[in-house]
Amino acid sequence: MKRLLLNLTTASVLVASAGVAMSQTTPMPTTPTTKVLAIGTFPPGTDMQTVQHILPTEVRETAQLYLEGKIDQWYSLQDRAGVAFILNVTDMNQAHEMLEALPLGKAHLMTFSLFPIGPLKPLGKLLNPPSPQ
Repeated sequence: MKRLLLNLTTASVLVASAGVAMSQTTPMPTTPTTKVLAIGTFPPGTDMQTVQHILPTEVRETAQLYLEGKIDQWYSLQDRAGVAFILNVTDMNQAHEMLEALPLGKAHLMTFSLFPIGPLKPLGKLLNPPSPQ
């Protein structure tokens, strides 16, 4: 998970740097949102005994979402208690509703930060090189 987050952070920095450099020449190509990255953590003061009691149901319902194709990938956070999901949805509201419907979401024991993600924008430059001037 650390490597995934490091890679995402590195890619973001590269994209931002490339965007600044390219903004002076050509606009950055647009890319669609193709998935949602969801980072779930426990709010401060969460009763972890209650979490442990709910966890078997949470895991079953999360596995069901995976089997339905709504969760593409799922990971545990390595630096703290929590999860990272890559969701097969493009709508942030749909992602929020899906995660809040899980047992830990219903009990307000886990909160999610949602990030729309898509293809790496600078890759479009490989397919459409700038025209010579």
